[in-house]
Amino acid sequence: MPVPASRLPTKRHAAFAASVFALTVLAACDKQQQGGFPGMPPAQVTTFTVEPKTIPVSYEYVGQTTGSKEVEVRARVTGILEQKYFQEGAAVKQGQRLFTIDPKPLQAQAAAAEADVVRAQAQKAQADRESARLKPLAERKAIGQKEADDAASNAEFAAANVRSAEAKLREVQLNLAYTNVTAPITGLTSRAPKSEGSLVNANDTLLTTIWQVHPIWVPFAIPESDQLALQKQVAAGRLSLPKDNAFDVTIKLTDGTVFPRQGRINFADSRVNPSTGSVEYRAEIPNADSALKPGQFVRVKLAGAKRTAALAVPQIAVLDGAQGKFVYVVDKDKDGKDVAAVRLITLGEWVDAPDPKDGNLWIVESGLKSGDRIIVEGIAKLRPGAQVMLGAPPGAAPGSTPPATGKDAAPGSDAPAKK
Repeated sequence: MPVPASRLPTKRHAAFAASVFALTVLAACDKQQQGGFPGMPPAQVTTFTVEPKTIPVSYEYVGQTTGSKEVEVRARVTGILEQKYFQEGAAVKQGQRLFTIDPKPLQAQAAAAEADVVRAQAQKAQADRESARLKPLAERKAIGQKEADDAASNAEFAAANVRSAEAKLREVQLNLAYTNVTAPITGLTSRAPKSEGSLVNANDTLLTTIWQVHPIWVPFAIPESDQLALQKQVAAGRLSLPKDNAFDVTIKLTDGTVFPRQGRINFADSRVNPSTGSVEYRAEIPNADSALKPGQFVRVKLAGAKRTAALAVPQIAVLDGAQGKFVYVVDKDKDGKDVAAVRLITLGEWVDAPDPKDGNLWIVESGLKSGDRIIVEGIAKLRPGAQVMLGAPPGAAPGSTPPATGKDAAPGSDAPAKK
C-alpha cells in the first residue's frame, strides 16, 4: 500500500531529528561533567589554598651598559701623527703611551724659548748692577734722584721680562710633552680614526676613546606610572622597599644568562625626564675581568622589595576569559557538594615563590580572599558549576587525602605566559 506524501520524511523533519539528537548528546555531556550519570565520578582536581604571606618581589627594566668613565683622547698640539703604540680595542693602563706626534717643531721652539730666558736674565743682571751703582750716588746727591729711580724701574722691567720668558718656555715645554699622548685612565680603547702620517689639530682631532669598565655602569629608566604605583603600595602598607635604594642588582644578558656578580644602585634622579616620562637610575656592577662591554643591552633585575600580607596564586591556575583573568575556586552547591566556580581576579607582579617547588606565582590585587581554594590541576575538564573531587597531591601515597589547609598540590611547570 503506498504511503501518503504527507507522511513521507522531509528535510524539515530530518533537521528537527538532528537537533534533538545534538541536544541529547550535550545534555549527556553536561551530566557526565557534573557527575550526573551513575558510575561517572566528578572531575578529580588538586587545589592551592590562598593564604596571606610575605613574598619577595623583584622588578626588571631594560638597560644598556656604559663605562663608569668615558674619555675622548684628543690631540693637544697640532702636528703629524708619527706612531701608534697600542692595539685598537685592547685594554690600556693609566699613563701608558698611546701616540707620538712629531715633536721636532716644538723642540726648536723650546730651544728658542730657552735662549730668550738666558737673554732676559742677562738684561736683568745688567739692570740690577746699574740700579745698585746709581742708588748710593743719588743718596749723596752726586746725581739726580730721577736717574736713580729710572735705573730701579729698569731693573724691575728686566725681572718681569725674565718671568715672561720663563713662562713662555714652560708653555713650549708643556706642548712638547703633549706630543707624547698617554692614557688618562685605565680601560678599554676604541678604534683610532687617524693613522700614522695624518695631520692632527690641537683640541680637535679625536685619536681614540677609552672606557673604564671596572666597575661598569648600567643606566636604566623606570616609567613614571610604575613609580606612582609603587609609592601607592608603599603608602598603603602592602609593599616594603629597601632603604636608600639598597636593592640587590643582577644583570640578565640577551641570551638569558644571569651575570654572576651583583651590583648596587649608585644614582637615582630626582626628576622625571620630560621627554621619556620616566625616572633615570644607574646601577654599578663589578667587572674586573671586562666580561661586560660598553653598549650591551641587558635586563636589570632589582631584588629586595617585599610584599606584605600578599595573596598569590600559581600561574598554572590563571586562565583568560572574555571578561579578563580568572581562576577556578572550589565552592559548595545547594546540596553541599564541591563544585568549580569562576572567580575574576586582578593581577599584580609575577614573582618567584618562597618555596622553589611552588614554581612561579602571580600576586592577586583583588578577587580572592584568604582561605580560598584555587584549582591548579584538572582544569581542562572543568566548567562553571561542575562537581569536583579533591584529589591527592602528585607524588602522594595512594589513598592519602588532601590537606585541609595550605597547598594541596605543587603546580606543574606548564605555566601560562607572563602577562
